[in-house]
Amino acid sequence: MKGHPGYQCDTAEWAIAVCDAVGSEHLKILYDIYHQQIMQGDVIARIRQYRDYIGHYHTAGVPGRRELDDRQEINYPAVMRAIVESGYDGFVGHEFIPTWDDPLAALRHAIGVCDV
Repeated sequence: MKGHPGYQCDTAEWAIAVCDAVGSEHLKILYDIYHQQIMQGDVIARIRQYRDYIGHYHTAGVPGRRELDDRQEINYPAVMRAIVESGYDGFVGHEFIPTWDDPLAALRHAIGVCDV
């Protein structure tokens, strides 16, 4: 996996295969939107396809795990709408390396981008 050498679960399909092999409805995946985009793309298609397997979502701006602003390539409002439409009603975690002078302002901005 990019950024995590030797990490075992490097595709959504691999994670789903593990869930299927274990066979427990209690085993879910953390869907890392940042890594999905840089590894395979098709973020929204996979959210729709694997919604029953996803137990938590994780965001970060692409490239570079930056803020969710106009410098990155993921359309987070569209991604968040897909998550809502999938029936997910849990939390969405946000991991980023702040570059703004005020990291809390960057986090507030990310919340605004994701609040659909």
